[in-house]
Amino acid sequence: MKSSIIAAMLCTVALVAATGAAQAKGCLKGAAVGAVAGHYAGHHAVVGAVGGCVVGRHLANKKAADEAAAAHQVAPAPQAAPAK
Repeated sequence: MKSSIIAAMLCTVALVAATGAAQAKGCLKGAAVGAVAGHYAGHHAVVGAVGGCVVGRHLANKKAADEAAAAHQVAPAPQAAPAK
């Protein structure tokens, strides 16, 4: 029984980590995955959905911040040649 719960949790983490585009900033996908995992982990689907939503939003916000940081990185300006 415990091994199936652990397997469900690992699948949940893998699915949440593998999501590409975030819908509603990750809450919808996270809630769906969390609800399924919570259901199989002792009929706690609502608790799982809330937790999945929180995790999904966190991952979506982190991804957005990483993309914004990558977009704002500027290549160093080329140095002008010394005047003669």
